[in-house]
Amino acid sequence: MNKTILQDVQKQNDKRGIDIQKVGVNGVDVPLIIERKDAENQTVSAKARLSVTLPHKYRGTHMSRFIEVLSEYSRKNLLGVDIKGMLYDIRKKLESECAHAKFEFKYFINKKAPVSGMEFPIGYDCSFQGDLEGDNYRFILGVKVPITTLCPCSKEISKYSAHNQRTMVKVKVSYDEKDIIWIEDLIESIESAGSSQIYSILKRSDEKFVTEKAYENPKFVEDVLRDIICMLKDNEKVTFYEVEVEAQESIHNHNAWAWQSETK
Repeated sequence: MNKTILQDVQKQNDKRGIDIQKVGVNGVDVPLIIERKDAENQTVSAKARLSVTLPHKYRGTHMSRFIEVLSEYSRKNLLGVDIKGMLYDIRKKLESECAHAKFEFKYFINKKAPVSGMEFPIGYDCSFQGDLEGDNYRFILGVKVPITTLCPCSKEISKYSAHNQRTMVKVKVSYDEKDIIWIEDLIESIESAGSSQIYSILKRSDEKFVTEKAYENPKFVEDVLRDIICMLKDNEKVTFYEVEVEAQESIHNHNAWAWQSETK
């Protein structure tokens, strides 16, 4: 019986002369293993995006090969643990110079109310990103943290109270692979930069506490940004950071926003 030879269309020659910086798969649902500080590993549901560079001479890349590598690392329980090794395997399997991966996931941390001590988890949007270009590898940890900010100007000029905002802080940090920055520590330091923290459950005594704490600790988005940058500058492990702060205004029809990044 003759075996049918299937043509490799992706490797057909392309004459347009355009290299593609990133091409691959996006929105792949995968279980991801997250190392936790002082606790057992947490397995989360993640959305994966994997890509490689594509030379101009090739018409397309082989999408199924990304999933093959994901499947292999999932069976070995290494997804989230060895992103660098996975990227080397992707690059080899796809015959490419560069490989990239990003995993976005919800990470849950139990949090106690400040007075009553009642506890309930908060889910934080987080991401792991790995970039392999030649032999240069960079890992980036991303977190999105809600905080409360209270407007210093409103407090100063108002006879009663002051308006506050729910403020979203997005931070990305890169550090050497021999080091580690715990998700929990990064989130805790970001929360401390706000006027007050946000909780899942608050009794009346807790609500009184966070309201008064915010009033006593007014912050502009600029204040939050600068406080977080000072913290990251002081952290010797951090080699790169990006900070974005956006206050969802309660009395304006727009948001207050600040952003800054630096490679140390």
